Amino acid sequence: MNFRPEDQVADRPRLAWLTVTLAGLVVPAIALFTTHDPHAAGAVIAIGMMGTGMIAAAAAGRFAVGVLAALPGGAGLVLLSRWLGLPALHDPDGVALAAIIASVSFAARGSLFARSASARGWWIALAVVAGEAAVLLTAAAMPGAWPGWVLALLPAQWATLALQAGLTGSGAHVAEAALLALGGTAAATLLVARLWPRRWPYLIMFTTWLGLSALVWERWGAAL
Repeated sequence: MNFRPEDQVADRPRLAWLTVTLAGLVVPAIALFTTHDPHAAGAVIAIGMMGTGMIAAAAAGRFAVGVLAALPGGAGLVLLSRWLGLPALHDPDGVALAAIIASVSFAARGSLFARSASARGWWIALAVVAGEAAVLLTAAAMPGAWPGWVLALLPAQWATLALQAGLTGSGAHVAEAALLALGGTAAATLLVARLWPRRWPYLIMFTTWLGLSALVWERWGAAL
């Protein structure tokens, strides 16, 4: 979804694109080099795709830019994880599907930030990425630090569950719900962006988010 020229973000500072590179590629790559843990690969790749997709879409003011940034970034991180010793992909098609839907979902949120906050949108995107990454990494380092239902609210966690199912086969029973949550919230978010500045679509977006979060928690929480 591309907005009209007058709706585009006028200011595209170099700092925003440097942040895309650091948050979406450099930091996740360092994390993969540091951990060498196959069970952490899904979270690292999800956070990286979120960083590239959401911040790029917000910086450019274009949904398509976010998708086109997240997909190659995610593919690069998958290849890096394989080079570092991740076993052969359990379900390559599942990984590809999860990456596509996650990219769309993250880029949709970034485009909404650009629509609603203009040149400040990428800062909001950065804050969201940092916040979700902090929660996921804390949960990985200190299991039990966050209640499971809190993690189930986070799109980064949905992407982690879907990617991890394709990478290693773990949590495959949750992948379908995670993909549905990513796709459903992407559609609702794009609706809000399209109808901006009308505010009533936000009710649809938040209702969709909470309902799909409950679905993920119902499928995932039972296994915790």
